[in-house]
Amino acid sequence: MTEAATDLSAVRRDLAVQSIDTPSWAYGNSGTRFKVFAQAGVPRDPWEKIADAAVVHRLTGAAPTVSLHIPWDRVDDYAELAKYAAEQGVGIGAVNANVFQDDDYKLGSVTNPDPRVRRKATDALLACIDVMDATGSRDLKLWFADGTNYPGQDSMRARQDRLAEALREVYDRLGADQRILLEYKLFEPAFYHTDVPDWGTSYAHCLELGPRATVCIDTGHHAPGTNIEFIVAFLVRAGRLGAFDFNSRFYADDDLMVGAADPFQLFRIMNEIVEAGVHTPDSGIAYMLDQCHNIEAKIPAIIRSVMNVQEATAKALLLDRDALAAARAAGDVLGANEVLMDAYATDVRPLLREVRSEQGLDPDPLGAYRRSGHQERIEAERVGGTQAGWGA
Repeated sequence: MTEAATDLSAVRRDLAVQSIDTPSWAYGNSGTRFKVFAQAGVPRDPWEKIADAAVVHRLTGAAPTVSLHIPWDRVDDYAELAKYAAEQGVGIGAVNANVFQDDDYKLGSVTNPDPRVRRKATDALLACIDVMDATGSRDLKLWFADGTNYPGQDSMRARQDRLAEALREVYDRLGADQRILLEYKLFEPAFYHTDVPDWGTSYAHCLELGPRATVCIDTGHHAPGTNIEFIVAFLVRAGRLGAFDFNSRFYADDDLMVGAADPFQLFRIMNEIVEAGVHTPDSGIAYMLDQCHNIEAKIPAIIRSVMNVQEATAKALLLDRDALAAARAAGDVLGANEVLMDAYATDVRPLLREVRSEQGLDPDPLGAYRRSGHQERIEAERVGGTQAGWGA
């Protein structure tokens, strides 16, 4: 076997084990801040969300877990929900805590000046760890809408102290195999300052907490022009990159399908990941989607998103690392860039079709979904009740 064939075999192996977590809320009705357009066949409860997630995994072979959002996915028996997920062929991924929709959180949750509200918010985070215990989830994903709208409204330094205090209590409650994923967001809904606005703030709190606190990068949560792949490289080097929330944006946190607005950016990110050798599940990094599908059909959009990540990963895996290293060592700026662009220009769709066929999957997941009749079935069956969506 030639060296090239050996390399291609490794590429196929890595693609076959790729794991992308899909979000329960993406299967429900969600959209812009101005309007959410309801769709037929949308899940009415967490059980139906998991059933839809299982369809995505059966067709792509790359989405073996589904994230929960508490309290949106509240049920009486979380162990039973996890058992149902296993029967459907998927597991429970990250547990996402919602401490931003209650009226009490108008001035913040864990950073609120009112100790009663802070206690309520911290207790909600601790309750999410109970859900993790019951479902076998490893990751508690935290995103805070906390911040202020006006100068002088509150002490920014005091709010950081309150945040650190709450995170410490939550961190100390984690099980030995559990961890925190601390997300950040540049702005919105706070207009003057946000308490966790960037990766540096998240990273600093994680360092203070300990090794089981890591940063979650949401690809839509940055200022225009931010070099996200640099953030990836830095956090990988520091051992503090815990997860991605993949999506795509044109202006701000649009939550479009990953790779839709800037597929080259997605490739550049995955190139950093592959170069560091942390693209497979044993790296511990959770690759997750965080998207809202308002005008496009839910399940096909998620299938397409999984395929977009697969394609970017395949391009990065096919990059000629030896040629790139040689060009870098020689100071050949254009040569190094050419190696990178050659990989990006590669049509990897035939390779991925072959990988899926080798896994016993239909080589065309979207086509398979359209032919399956699943959309027609859920539209006929899911009549009555209340559709799941933002706040449900």
